[in-house]
This record gives sequence, C-alpha cells and structure tokens, in this order.
Amino acid sequence: MSTQELAQRGTERKAQPTAGVRPRSQLRRAIIRLPMILLGLILCGLLSQGLASGAELVIHFTTVQRALARQVFTQDGRKYLRGTPAAKCSYAYLQDPKVGADGGLLNVQARFSGRSALNVFGVCVGLGDAFDISIHALPYYQDGFLKLKNVRVEGKGRDGFYIRRVCAAMARSLQTQFSYRVLDEAKTILERKEEGAGYVKELARFQVPAVWVTSEAVVLSLDFALVVK
Repeated sequence: MSTQELAQRGTERKAQPTAGVRPRSQLRRAIIRLPMILLGLILCGLLSQGLASGAELVIHFTTVQRALARQVFTQDGRKYLRGTPAAKCSYAYLQDPKVGADGGLLNVQARFSGRSALNVFGVCVGLGDAFDISIHALPYYQDGFLKLKNVRVEGKGRDGFYIRRVCAAMARSLQTQFSYRVLDEAKTILERKEEGAGYVKELARFQVPAVWVTSEAVVLSLDFALVVK
C-alpha cells in the first residue's frame, strides 16, 4: 500500500465519529431541543393533573361562618326577623352564629332575642324573650353556588306558636339568602398564573358530583378539566 493511500485512510478515520458519540453539530441540536421536550412533558403533566376526578374542595366551618355573617347576619352581627336596630320595644333577631356539624348535617347555633311591647312615655311595656336555637341544614351545589336545603330550625327546649313562627321565618331566610360562590373560588385557585410562567390555565369543565359534611368542614367532590395553553 502506497504512502498516499495510507494518508487517505487516516483522514477518513478521523472524519468518522467514534461509536456512541454524536458529532458536535448533532449534540448542539440535542441540547437546544432538550428544554422544549422537558417543557412539553411538564405541560402534559399539568394537563393530566387538570383532568381531575376525585379531587376535593374543603370549606372549613370558619369560612362558612364568615359567609353567614356577610350574607345573613348583616346588621351589627344580627339577623332581624322583625324590626330594626332602632326599634327598642318591638323586635326579633338572631345573633352569635356558631357553625358546626351534627349527624352529617351543617349545624348552626344562634341566640334569639325578641320583644313585643309598647313604648309608653319612653318605657317599653310588654313581654320579651331570649333563648338558644339550633339550625340543621343540608348543603348542596347548584349553578356555581353552595346552598342550603331541608333547613330545620328549633328552639332548644322551647316550643309554642311564637317560637314556631320565628323558626319558620329563619328557615326561609337561610334557604334564600345563603350562598357560597364555589365556582368563582375554584377558578381563582386553579387558574392562578404562576410568576414567570409562559402559559395560562383555563378551567374548561367544573362539576360537583357530591357534597358532604365532616366534623370540621363542608367537603365538595370535584370533577373538572383544566386546559393549559
């Protein structure tokens, strides 16, 4: 073999990459593509997590109690069934609601105060009464809101025509006035934008198959789809 042929073969060997080692140009392309592949995997992971079935939203009783104070017990922490804060001799109201659980139902304990009297020269002449009441209700989800149904209000250890009227009025008020914006809260939590994130999240489907009460909270079973764009 001539000296020229040996030199040509040596050049070809240098040009051929070693087995298992990429040429530098291919290596650069792989390094550039790798972050995009990782981002794709991250987004797929986020999307798969967003298609959530069996997730739960837990609303603690302290939150329910604040919602009651904001929506129902609106006048100096009171819910007036008759009269106003300015009425000194004729009024009926509930105050000091405490939210808990009883037998799988939401339970609200409150204090009733009432008076039916005449104002005679600045003095209230007539009877008044005060007693504790217990409210039981079943929370349910409808049209984006947590609401109450099957509301039962009882005077603890008390009965009579007047007390039954008070309890019936309170039951109607709770069923119509109380609502918690579950869908809005879920959108705020799930669609919150991460700082520096190059994508947005959109809640595409939101359903609540079941609602139940534990010893500390109202729990909603969620079925939702979260789309990442």
